[in-house]
Amino acid sequence: MGITSVANASNVQSAIALASRRTGVDFNFLLGQAQVESGMRADARASTSSATGLYQFVEQSWLGVIKEHGAEHGMGWAADSITRNAAGRYVVRDPAARRAILDLRNDPTAASLMAAEHAADNRDALEGSLGRPATGTDMYMAHFLGLGGARSFLSAMEANPNRSGASMFPAAARANRNIFFNSNGQPRSLSEIYARFGDKLDAGAAANGATGLASSGGGSMGLTPNPAIASIALENGGEVILGNGAVNGDESWINSTLANIQNLREPGNTMRPTPATARLAYLMLANLGA
Repeated sequence: MGITSVANASNVQSAIALASRRTGVDFNFLLGQAQVESGMRADARASTSSATGLYQFVEQSWLGVIKEHGAEHGMGWAADSITRNAAGRYVVRDPAARRAILDLRNDPTAASLMAAEHAADNRDALEGSLGRPATGTDMYMAHFLGLGGARSFLSAMEANPNRSGASMFPAAARANRNIFFNSNGQPRSLSEIYARFGDKLDAGAAANGATGLASSGGGSMGLTPNPAIASIALENGGEVILGNGAVNGDESWINSTLANIQNLREPGNTMRPTPATARLAYLMLANLGA
């Protein structure tokens, strides 16, 4: 299935929901990360690095994740254009192709899909070394410090949560004083830095209408229902959760919604949606009705 470009800023959440559905990475985490990284702006650019787009990928990270996962999402032409040289750097020999690949960072669909794949890779690697499920904050630490840095950070925090983060990561601390130091210049502990990242993720997701915690999500679309919801049981035991339109008895809205859900049904069963598509349907309906 190829990429469907989502150029309209109002559809950024739809692009993130699509990426979550395809990869199984928590929607609230991806939403919070996009808010923290770019303020949900698909055209955001950093002034101090090559970081660009919704998830602020720098050039080498973007080329790497496209090489690894692009073909899975209709970007085989891009993945095939990227090679890795003897020094381990990703290169694209054709300048026009290189520019086109890097410009994909400004496409919210491409950016969301690659951010989700990158997060999934980090999640799997962290779980393998930590021996526990990775949280959204764990995954963001890998985004911020790199996978090796995140492993060191999380292991050290487990052993000594009060250890100074700046003493462990002096280069990162010099470049990010507001993260590693309090306003009075005192260094923050590992646990304080971790908690601040979790709070930022949660606040970012909440600012965009999420009802779940971005900091805890790591495995799948962790959507928490709005208190004012109703559910409709479908034939064969299928269930889909509807937003306030159903509560208010808007029959035409419900009929239109159910028609959309039928387009998400599980192959071979004309009525029951898959778990992933049911969750996606809830997201769509909650946004419309809540």
